[in-house]
Amino acid sequence: MASFSSEDAFQDSAALSLNDVESLQSFRSRSASFSSTGSSGRLQLRQRVSQLMACVEDISSDDEIHEEVSRTLDEAFRIWGKKLKDKWQEFRLHLVTWNVGTASPPPDVTSLLQLNSLGPTVDMYVIGLQEVNSRITNFLSDLAFDDPWSIFFMTVLSPLGYIKLSSIRMQGLLLLLFVKHVHLPFIRDIHTHYTRTGLYGYWGNKGGVTVRMSLYGHTVCFMNCHLPAHIENTEQRLDDFEKILEMQFEGENIPSTLDHDVLFCFGDLNFRIADYGIHFVRESINNKRYNLLWEKDQLNMAKKKEAFLQEFIEGPLQFKPTYKFDLYSDVYDTSEKKRKPAWTDRILWRVKNLCQHVSKEGEFTEEEQTISVTLNNYISHMSYGISDHKPVTGTFGLELKPLLSHPLVTLNPEGEWSAEHDVLISYSAAPELPSSAWDWIGLFKVAFRHVNDYVTYAWVEDDEISSNKDSKQVYMSAAEIPDMGGEFLLCYYSNNLQSIVGISQPFQIQPNRTLIRKDLTQEENSWMQKPDNLASQDEF
Repeated sequence: MASFSSEDAFQDSAALSLNDVESLQSFRSRSASFSSTGSSGRLQLRQRVSQLMACVEDISSDDEIHEEVSRTLDEAFRIWGKKLKDKWQEFRLHLVTWNVGTASPPPDVTSLLQLNSLGPTVDMYVIGLQEVNSRITNFLSDLAFDDPWSIFFMTVLSPLGYIKLSSIRMQGLLLLLFVKHVHLPFIRDIHTHYTRTGLYGYWGNKGGVTVRMSLYGHTVCFMNCHLPAHIENTEQRLDDFEKILEMQFEGENIPSTLDHDVLFCFGDLNFRIADYGIHFVRESINNKRYNLLWEKDQLNMAKKKEAFLQEFIEGPLQFKPTYKFDLYSDVYDTSEKKRKPAWTDRILWRVKNLCQHVSKEGEFTEEEQTISVTLNNYISHMSYGISDHKPVTGTFGLELKPLLSHPLVTLNPEGEWSAEHDVLISYSAAPELPSSAWDWIGLFKVAFRHVNDYVTYAWVEDDEISSNKDSKQVYMSAAEIPDMGGEFLLCYYSNNLQSIVGISQPFQIQPNRTLIRKDLTQEENSWMQKPDNLASQDEF
């Protein structure tokens, strides 16, 4: 493999500036040969880049070489960018917004959640509901227990390997997040917040509920909103929207909403179609000429004028307006009011701008972009008729460079576990784990629903039996282990981070054979003592 001394490299760079195009081709071939590894190869590469920068100073934009050098550098950046992207991962997100009009869950949500999709598996579901039944009896019951919608989605998603990561409820507004088990150790700093805007901020029938987190080291925020209704209330909608965006999370070092790397805003935003009459709107919809209505959509109009909206992105509105329909039909409002159809239900997102700043040396540098968002589809679901709104979904690909690559805790069961004896858990923690006496390790069924859905748990300090610099051991009593055994997981919960920071591979627990034999004997004796069975024995 060819190699160059620094003196040779300097002579080559000088030849480049003197002989222009003739030397460029040899420079390109020599650059291609620089595939040596190790510190010497990187040093040589840095030297050549430095020398190239010195040559660029002498190149006029009128020179023929200028365009050729630009093309060469573009190709180099393209190759390097591809190399960097190879280390990235795609995180698939499915987001739902639905004004459910106080209705109960439908019998099936397969199409809504795209559970039969042949595409890549969804990593996270974000479900934002508005007008969940919040009559006083329902609301008090939901405060004590999970509400029917949360139970419904947990029942659907937990058998598929999703856990309810977080949720927040404010009267009729509900935001639910479900994620695959494998991502749990890399999702941290979860916080929730709600903002009331009804009755001048005193009532929660309108407003926003928010969940934020660190996802593989990137800050991501989800905001479910319900803004004021009626076509004439555009300014009120915009004022409330801006107020919700200005909310602050409680806690240290938590960025404001707009300072997150990625922000999703969605919900029943209640923007209407201005100016056009109902007949023109309906005719345009019937002919699928939705583009005729876009320019009079109040949200589209506001995005051109309002500074706080201009950095938000939305997919094309290539589906029917989602409001207002007769129940259990795809027919627009036939009541006396005959509401004009509108795209009230929307999904917007915003990626924090790349920052440019001046270094101390006066040179402009650009921070590396480590996350990007791609919209894969943006659709409504006309088959759902439980309310006068149709649900809207957006499926996104988050391409991100993982800033966290290792869990804070690795843990596993020691030896073969059986319900007949005490068992041991071995774990090791990274130095940066903010450990607490309130940390615990939970035993969960594989299809567990949420972090409190454990079978049993052990305190990492109180139940510790051994410790060295590499690992620690914690015990669980046989009395706490399910007698019937089965497939389980271990999860380490950090009290300071308020999240699961380590999860084991699934493993089997052997059943308590002694107890099972005893139960079988008792059942057999009970069966024999029944009158009908005693009579049948006498016949023989």
